[in-house]
Amino acid sequence: MSTTITRKAWGTAHGEDIYLFRLQNSAGAFVEITNYGATLVSINVPDKSSKLGNVIIGFPTLEGYLNDTCYIGSTIGRYANRISNARLKLDGATYQLDANDGINSNHSGAGGFNSKVFGFEINGDELVMVLHSNDGDGGFPGNLNLRVTYQWGDDNVLNIHYKAVSDKNTFANFTNHAYFNLSNGDLTMLDHQLNISAKQIVATGENYIPTGEIVPAADIAFQGESIGEKLTTESGEIKGINSYYILNNDRQFAAKLTDESSGRTLTVNTSYPGMFFYTGDYLASKYPNDNNRTCQPFEGLCLECQHYPDSMNRPEFPSAMLPKHQVYDEYINFKFGLI
Repeated sequence: MSTTITRKAWGTAHGEDIYLFRLQNSAGAFVEITNYGATLVSINVPDKSSKLGNVIIGFPTLEGYLNDTCYIGSTIGRYANRISNARLKLDGATYQLDANDGINSNHSGAGGFNSKVFGFEINGDELVMVLHSNDGDGGFPGNLNLRVTYQWGDDNVLNIHYKAVSDKNTFANFTNHAYFNLSNGDLTMLDHQLNISAKQIVATGENYIPTGEIVPAADIAFQGESIGEKLTTESGEIKGINSYYILNNDRQFAAKLTDESSGRTLTVNTSYPGMFFYTGDYLASKYPNDNNRTCQPFEGLCLECQHYPDSMNRPEFPSAMLPKHQVYDEYINFKFGLI
């Protein structure tokens, strides 16, 4: 076994012990994960000069995550993204969810998994985060058990595998909310090039709520262009993207991100039908013990592989209903390389 997993005490939250885990491969590249929110804290991979650097936004201490409002690196559940009117209907019952985004729910509100303390198992080269979510948590039906498995190999591939079971019919949609910046924070991500294997997106109206229409990606399709070039308007302002891309069925990858300055690349693969691309427009979380340092808009970007947003209120979308006693089984794969 070439990957080693170590842990150290990292504080407490909700009266529970929090740890920082390190998964390190034989070349020295490593990933750090905490059981607070089953959160990715850092991903340290080499640049073209073989120098290791962290390619996601993260905080040096637990305090940063306890105060974070931007879901930095965290596991999102029970349902990623927006749910209109913070409400779902299932089996003849209406469930009121936590409205934390105006009248809508985003990333499951106050009951979200991003602020839960997970249990953990170390199985060989796998780190497994485990969580029991009670019936009614965040308004969702069903006692739900989730296992998030992280595996980091010598090929600098991070595989994240989600498995869950509920004792009632429910809706489930888990993802990771890492903000990527392949330059190790030296630059914004606006100079990165991006390719997304998608020709269509979910149209949205006010507050990013889906209208039900599927439309061409058109001017926000990405086929290797610079992100900044795509975001800059004619007036010179930067207009961010907050859109769900429907992945092509014949894709070789979901997305590929390239940073020429460092030489690093990220290739994303997934079992999910789509990916939410967010350019970090609203990044504003503060770094602990540094009053002058705040995460800045466009400092990092999210490639959130997941089911369709608001699918429970859009029967025309593929369903994300998880039938009772059936196994939710999806994966996200992040492969880091060089140009």
